[in-house]
Amino acid sequence: MSNALQLPIIDLASPDRFSTANSIRKACIDYGFFYLVNHGVDEELIKKVFEQSSNFFSFPIEEKMKLAIKNHRGYTALYAEKLDTTLTTKGDSKETFYVGPLADGLNQWSLEEDLPSWRSTMETYHQKVLSAGTKLLSLIALSLKLDENFFGKVGALNEPLGFIRYYIIQAQGTWTLQVKKYMVLLLIQIME
Repeated sequence: MSNALQLPIIDLASPDRFSTANSIRKACIDYGFFYLVNHGVDEELIKKVFEQSSNFFSFPIEEKMKLAIKNHRGYTALYAEKLDTTLTTKGDSKETFYVGPLADGLNQWSLEEDLPSWRSTMETYHQKVLSAGTKLLSLIALSLKLDENFFGKVGALNEPLGFIRYYIIQAQGTWTLQVKKYMVLLLIQIME
């Protein structure tokens, strides 16, 4: 018999917002995590994001560095970031591409001829995850007995930042590459 943790499932499309908010509260208190379903990000788009991310991260470092991070947008190279500065390692074994609000024009994109669908795919994904995150934050506010627009009123929705990460994972003495994508959004982390 498996001792695997069975996480609660939250349906973002449920019409009963208060019941959903209560389920979120219970899931967070009891488990700290939950699965989110009916969030509006379809599987085909998620598959395309993985494909496009793999294409981007397979480019030579010189090409990726043309999009080096500015204004918290763009590319950071392997070992360029360090989450835990107390460690003596040279940096985190990951590459990252950051995307911010789409309307401000500060995002950096590769040339269309180099990656024909990269920008449109990432912009669509950012919009879909932002929409899901906004709905989720209103439910989290309700779960905390706050006004459902609380997080918007305090500015949590002003400058949502998302990122795609490419981790290097050491497996059995050899280095292997594996794409993992995370969109950090607002006050929450949504992972695929």
